[in-house]
Amino acid sequence: MRIIPALLIAVFISACGEQSAPTADKYDPASDSLRFPGEVHLRNIRQLTFGGNNAEAYFNYDDQSIIFQSDWSRLHDQGCDQQFVMNVDGSALADGQQYRLVSTGHGRTTCGYFLPDGRVLFASTHAAADECPESQPFSQGRYVWPIHPTYDIYSAKADGSDVELLIGGEGYDAEATVSPDGRFVIFTSTRSGDIDLWRYEVATGDLLQLTKELGYDGGAFFSRASDKIVWRASRPAGEDAEVYASLLGQNLVEPKALNLFVANIDGSEARQVTHLPGANWAPFFHPDGQRIIFASNHHTLEQGGREFDLFLIGVDGTGLERVTHSGTFDAFPMFSFGGDKLVFASNRNVSRAPSRDTNVFVADWVELPEEADLDFQGAPPLP
Repeated sequence: MRIIPALLIAVFISACGEQSAPTADKYDPASDSLRFPGEVHLRNIRQLTFGGNNAEAYFNYDDQSIIFQSDWSRLHDQGCDQQFVMNVDGSALADGQQYRLVSTGHGRTTCGYFLPDGRVLFASTHAAADECPESQPFSQGRYVWPIHPTYDIYSAKADGSDVELLIGGEGYDAEATVSPDGRFVIFTSTRSGDIDLWRYEVATGDLLQLTKELGYDGGAFFSRASDKIVWRASRPAGEDAEVYASLLGQNLVEPKALNLFVANIDGSEARQVTHLPGANWAPFFHPDGQRIIFASNHHTLEQGGREFDLFLIGVDGTGLERVTHSGTFDAFPMFSFGGDKLVFASNRNVSRAPSRDTNVFVADWVELPEEADLDFQGAPPLP
């Protein structure tokens, strides 16, 4: 386990206010049935969805609700992802619903996020067709992600009404997130002919291209101070570049070699943070601004690379620390604005049985692990 330097602790306290970690005498390890040994930074893990594929869950500015995407048949019968809002404690919303649809229910959606005024944004293909666009998980024997050119970015009220086009045009526009100060939206687009990051200024509608190197640039997030960005990227060369271009011509991308990059919010001073094999993606800034939490399979490639875990790393590329140990899939992390909670998606469950269901979980974040965390042996699995 990495020892956290005193300077980083001071920065964290300064950025987020004093963090009072839960004390051991108030914590019951035996009841933490979704936590695994080694997860010293997580406590009181709660499951919020219970079937299908649910992911990309992100906090509202007040930390009371989250937006997430789901193909869960209990919620809708569209057959592909739609966007929903729910309370972070799993309780019913003001209108009595536990999960409220905020996208149109048509087409396919991805990447929901909150705006400071309480509205939501998401990418959707509904303007092109009511049906889900066809997706092929494999092409030329390769695992691929679709880059649907019919995705545009929309905003809506948090009750799903008043859907408006925010960012559109030819090609793929998706993967949008918002700066904490509400000034900018960053998104991924093929409008340049490659898969690049672009910045949209909310007040003016001005656009700025942030990346220009060959390769996939996507999944970007802002730092808490709204002065930096972090994202995942591939930098193919030689034969890999030819394969990349061929797949892009089919509106596909192969996420096999991704690493993390950081830059200023205008794209300047970009530099690579991770130099790891496999897919390193879904990054999010730690509240101290000095570390990044992200998902990676670099440690399981010899076993096929199907297991993804969450890791922390310094923005300078040092201090790699593993956060999750479920032995399944853990990804899409986001810290709450208060800095005391982490929401993420996982295949874990209380019975410890293998499952393909991906669900949304929220946990208390323990910045400074105590003896109860370091000695945690795991709660007994529930039937």
